[in-house]
Amino acid sequence: MCGISGIMYMNGGRNGVANVGSDLVKMLDALAHRGRDSTGFTVVGEQLDEDLIVRLWTEDAEAAKDVLERVEEAIGRAGGVVVTTRSWGGFFRLTVNYEGEVSRLAETLMTIDDVVIHSIGEASEVVKDVGVASDMDRDHHIGLMRGTHGIGHVRMATESKVDITHSHPFWAYPFTDVTVVHNGQLTNYHKLKRHYQSMGHRFLTGNDSELIAVYLADKLAEGDSLESVLTQSLDDLDGTFTYLVSTKTGMGVAKDRWAAKPLVTMQTDDVVAVASEEIALRSVFTDEELDRVEPQENEVLTWSV
Repeated sequence: MCGISGIMYMNGGRNGVANVGSDLVKMLDALAHRGRDSTGFTVVGEQLDEDLIVRLWTEDAEAAKDVLERVEEAIGRAGGVVVTTRSWGGFFRLTVNYEGEVSRLAETLMTIDDVVIHSIGEASEVVKDVGVASDMDRDHHIGLMRGTHGIGHVRMATESKVDITHSHPFWAYPFTDVTVVHNGQLTNYHKLKRHYQSMGHRFLTGNDSELIAVYLADKLAEGDSLESVLTQSLDDLDGTFTYLVSTKTGMGVAKDRWAAKPLVTMQTDDVVAVASEEIALRSVFTDEELDRVEPQENEVLTWSV
């Protein structure tokens, strides 16, 4: 079934950032009945002094210290400089100064055994794990993450295995700051995946939602607008889907021609929020009269900070 949510403070929130992490935890906890296998977040817009935020994970948590040393060495080989590091369990968050192609950095990190890249971003980072949002907040301190916007997902696994790697959001390797959460299933996934592999793209999982992220990022890199790319996807993607994408400066949603996967939105002058169910919106906007809207079939909506 799965559930998705997103929130954007269009004027940047107080002092340029807002409590996006805390908002998403509330929204995803309210949607936990839609999926308890895993939960994930993208938070965008943290004020960062370094060039990149790198989020990694290793299944071999007991060897985390050794893995981190190999990660730092690999970043150095690629021409980067690690400025800060934080690790807990098998998770790593590094800030890096790096002037080269992100694809080269990503390829270098991919050579390290037992390391999975969750995201590389100039302004965004992905955090995902098994369990529900409140568990993740306890383990990863999501509620302390601030930014301008973010997206989230609760997963009921149907097509691929239950693990951290196949959890949403999916980062569009190797593009910065494009991530997707998705409720649905693509019927032309394998055809499109072969097409993008023939173009040289690499996929990190067997989840069809990752394909959406790569599809969007590839077209955005060609200079198309977010609204145009989402509109094109309605013809190019087959299946039943509602997906939400986050970029460095924007957020957007697209619903397929059948509109079978639910979504509600609300918007004021300062904030827009979207979720699979209204209960998620009311978990954040508890004292407000919601002017809720349900996007219809073949509909695209976009917002920017």
